[in-house]
Amino acid sequence: MSDTASSPRRVLGFWPALALVVGNLIGSGIYLLPATLAPLGANALIGWGVTIFGAMALAFVFARLAAKLPCAGGPYAFADAAFGPVVGFAVAWSYWILVWAGNGALAIAVVSALGVPFPALASGAPAFVTALVLIWGLVAVNIRGVALAGRIQLVTALLKLAPLAAIILVALWLLLRDGQSAIAANQPVPISAGAIAGAVALTFWGFLGVESATVPADKVKDAARIVPLVTMLGTALAGMVYVLVAGAIALMMPADLIAASPAPLAAFLGRSWGAGAQLIVAVFAAISALGTLNGFILLQGEMPWAMARGGVFPAWFGKESRQGTPARAHLVSGALVTLVMALNYTGSTATLFAEIATISLAAGMLAYFASALAALKLLAGDRAVTLAAIVAAGFVLWMIYGLGLRANLWGLGLLALGLPVFLWVRRASLRSATAT
Repeated sequence: MSDTASSPRRVLGFWPALALVVGNLIGSGIYLLPATLAPLGANALIGWGVTIFGAMALAFVFARLAAKLPCAGGPYAFADAAFGPVVGFAVAWSYWILVWAGNGALAIAVVSALGVPFPALASGAPAFVTALVLIWGLVAVNIRGVALAGRIQLVTALLKLAPLAAIILVALWLLLRDGQSAIAANQPVPISAGAIAGAVALTFWGFLGVESATVPADKVKDAARIVPLVTMLGTALAGMVYVLVAGAIALMMPADLIAASPAPLAAFLGRSWGAGAQLIVAVFAAISALGTLNGFILLQGEMPWAMARGGVFPAWFGKESRQGTPARAHLVSGALVTLVMALNYTGSTATLFAEIATISLAAGMLAYFASALAALKLLAGDRAVTLAAIVAAGFVLWMIYGLGLRANLWGLGLLALGLPVFLWVRRASLRSATAT
């Protein structure tokens, strides 16, 4: 935690750190959400706008907190500094659940995309086994070294932008060529607060990871400058891509066709590129989700390591491998991902994705809310931060409402599971202090 900016453990420069943020933000969501959002009509576009506004407020909060505390742990470090070890543990525990449970959904998203060129992977045991192979393969990569994981993140981040850029360019070309006739004649959908809230709850899955660069900050060169920069820049870039891609599809395709399509992005490109577009987009969708999975697997090892170093988690998790990586934390996190997938596995990749995604998101809302409150305390007097923190906190509360009762009860239940762990570590620390 006391490493200097020149420490050899700081192996992530500007581009890998930016790729970590962009790669974690732009994952499976943009490929899966247009079909889910299509029935909401204009409410979906408003939802995207609200989500981007809230995500930028969160990004600003995380950027300013990272500039003040450029150390490992991200949300945990901020909550611990502002409110002490009890709140710090609760935040870290909830965020850890958010990450490793969400990684199950990401692995399923990769397999779901691979099911297009390889139909045998679409469901059943082959899908489940393939997802586990991907998870444990990337766990091995991250145990091998942060630098290797960073290079993989950079390559996949560049590749995942290719089909999204193609959609934006095709949409622009169609608008210039056909003008008004390129716009689909969809029936208007009434605007309502409930529909917008539902859209926000769905679209925020695409912004999960806005804090990504803050968690392994001790691995980032010149962290006090680079982490805030890539947090803001990466979130803005992802938001721009989301709006342009989602807007193009919603504007230029019939809503019933989008809703019925298992691959709306491929269907959009298929109008210009033919049937082969579906296979091309499916491959890039798999690469996109794989890059996001790699980034979040990096975080699922870093968070328990930071908790152990902070004294609120068993010290066993704080041990590093010869490569300087939290191998033990990675192995336990990988086992938990495997467990949550096995418990929720139904044979349908779509059902499994939805179940794990909503539960993990609900579990992690505390980390975002507490970070906003931490900014109000740690950066008191800064009017811009105060305003952003208030907006971010309100946005998170609305997100919690949009997720619904069932997901939030699951989140509370998972959070409660951390209480025995905290009490055990606290008791062990008191015994140790008494003995000395």
